[in-house]
Amino acid sequence: MKRFFILLLIGMPCFVSLLAQGKEFQKELYIGAGGGGIASNVSFVPSIPQALKYSYQGGIAAKYISEKHLGLITELNLTRKGWSEEFDPESGFSYERSLTYIDMPFMTHVYFGRKTRFILNAGPQISFLIGEQSDMSPALSADIEARQQANPDARIGEQYKPMSEMKRIDYGLIGGVGLELKTGIGDFDLEGRYYFGLGDFFTSRRSDKAFFSRSAHRVIAAKLTYYIRVR
Repeated sequence: MKRFFILLLIGMPCFVSLLAQGKEFQKELYIGAGGGGIASNVSFVPSIPQALKYSYQGGIAAKYISEKHLGLITELNLTRKGWSEEFDPESGFSYERSLTYIDMPFMTHVYFGRKTRFILNAGPQISFLIGEQSDMSPALSADIEARQQANPDARIGEQYKPMSEMKRIDYGLIGGVGLELKTGIGDFDLEGRYYFGLGDFFTSRRSDKAFFSRSAHRVIAAKLTYYIRVR
C-alpha cells in the first residue's frame, strides 16, 4: 500500500503534464469548506482486536488549478480518529478512544471532464494531536487493576497510556477519488478517501523499551466540499 501511494504521487503530475503540454491555460483559485464521516482504526503491532470507529471531520480548503487537468489542494481539517476494541460480549468489557487532530493534507489534484468531472487526489498529510477522550467500562478497569496488582511487572493495557505519552505529530499518505459538479453557485466535490499513517503515536524505539512496534492510524473518509472561485 505504501509503495502504491508513493508511485501515485510521482506519476500523477507527470502524466497529466504530458496531456496539457502546448496548451495555454488560465489559472484558477478556489476556496471552500467541507466535511463528512470517517471510519477509523489503528494498526497495532502486537495486534489488538478492533471494530471500526465512526466519527467525523470538517474544515476549510483551497484549490489551485495550475493547468488543464492538474492542480493542487490543501486543507485544514478537524478530525476525530481512534479505535474501538472488540471483546467477548459476555465479558462486560468495552473500550473506545477518540484522538482529535488538526489535519493538513497537501494533495496533487487531477481531474477529467467539464461540468461533471472525475477527480483524483493524492499526497502527504501532517497532523497535530490536540485532544483525546476515552471510555472504558468499569468491568475492564477492574480487571486491568486486578491483573496489575497480581503481576506488577506485566505490561498490561499499554494502549491506555495517557495523551502525555503520545507523539503530538502524525504523518502519512492520503488519496481519494470522486466526482466534481460545477454549478452556477459553486463547485461541489464528493470524494472517498483513504489515509495510511506512516508515523506511530506511541514510541516504537527499542531504546525506549517500546511495547508497540507499530501504532499508526488508518482512516476511510467520505467528504463533501463546496468551493467558490476567487480568481
